[in-house]
Amino acid sequence: MDLFDAAQSTAQGLPEVGAGAPLAVRMRPRTLGEVAGQAHLLEPGSPLRRLVEPQSAAARRAAPTSVVLWGPPGTGKTTLAYLIAATSGRRFVELSAVTAGVKDVRAVIDEARRRLATDGGETVLFIDEVHRFTRTQQDALLPSVENRWVTLVAATTENPSFSVNGPLLSRSLLLTLRPLSVEEVRALVRRAVADERGLAGGVELEAEAEEHLLRLAGGDARKALTILEAAAGAALSAAPVAPGDEEPRPVVVDLGTVERAIDVAAVRYDRDGDQHYDVISAFIKSMRGSDVDAALHYLARMIAAGEDPRFIARRIVIAAAEDVGMADPSALQTAVAAAQAVALIGMPEARIILAEAVVHLATAPKSNAAYLGVDRALADVRAGRIGSVPAHLRDAHYAGAQQLGHGRGYVYAHDEPHAVAAQQYLPDELVGTRYYEPSDRGYERQVSERLDRIRPLLHPDEPR
Repeated sequence: MDLFDAAQSTAQGLPEVGAGAPLAVRMRPRTLGEVAGQAHLLEPGSPLRRLVEPQSAAARRAAPTSVVLWGPPGTGKTTLAYLIAATSGRRFVELSAVTAGVKDVRAVIDEARRRLATDGGETVLFIDEVHRFTRTQQDALLPSVENRWVTLVAATTENPSFSVNGPLLSRSLLLTLRPLSVEEVRALVRRAVADERGLAGGVELEAEAEEHLLRLAGGDARKALTILEAAAGAALSAAPVAPGDEEPRPVVVDLGTVERAIDVAAVRYDRDGDQHYDVISAFIKSMRGSDVDAALHYLARMIAAGEDPRFIARRIVIAAAEDVGMADPSALQTAVAAAQAVALIGMPEARIILAEAVVHLATAPKSNAAYLGVDRALADVRAGRIGSVPAHLRDAHYAGAQQLGHGRGYVYAHDEPHAVAAQQYLPDELVGTRYYEPSDRGYERQVSERLDRIRPLLHPDEPR
């Protein structure tokens, strides 16, 4: 019995890990040394180490009493919660925010208080997917944290700044878990193949199959081990039984076996969480940056995750106006047509329409001059730089307007050469202001050349 097993035997509430447990559960790290990645959280003397490693009661009292573990799936959030309980011998209680209510939370806290009062030991309360708790449910946790009735470990895949109440977050130590690198997941997979708790050398994973498995896992250790278990099971069930006098040889798991065992990797994208904002941000910035391949990649991620195609189409329309602008005015026409067609056609064909619009925007020349121009004008208006409309531009059609001088001296542009009338258009306070400064890209180069001819005609008295 190793130190983990010994500690686990004294920690009540930890789930039993039998031979029939899933591979990802059987291979759960027993010590901090087996935890993959997260080196930034495991420095000597770090808060996490003080929570996990056995210490005196006085040292434990100085350790954090509430921890929020934030990170993508499969990075070790549940593992760290188990280690905190197992290595300290504290009672472990796990609640899922998907199924637990305020009543369940209060029952656990009441029992923890009773155990503390009767010297029954401390309790680690692990809440998975805490972002799914309502504000009321999260508020119910505050007294237990403030009074150290439990050591709260809350796990979330969503940004706690958006999903965890401010009062609870301010009383908690926020630890951010990073996605595992390919090499870190590879080490876990190879350990699972060889370890007695795992496949005990019963299979041999071919290099090509290993690479494909790692691509499918996408940095998620649990997914990697789940795929490995499915592929190993398929290979072992199809392998011939060795004669009794022969030592069984490892069964080869090849690329085809992995492909048959798992259809496609789940797309890491949550329409209600921060991944939603990260992916749409990357999508827009890829189109703006003219990387058509990256733009199509993020489009595919959103489509595969079931994102509303109308939402994607609206973002494309915005990007056409904001980022392509007058460098290619037809981009906005394409985007609007795509949005209308997507609403008319629907998925799955709408993916083609969206892709065409993305290709147009990503490969078009870019200019944000119109966007910057209107924002400059708005800034002046909001700052009070408004002034009065020049009298000759005011409406002269209502009774008494002419007596006020409205419209007097107005020059009708179509009566002038080139249909350009030289007269003051801006209020006195803003004469000479330039809001729109076209770029030299795409169609806007022609706009710039035309403005270079128009502005001197409009304002002949201004220095050139």
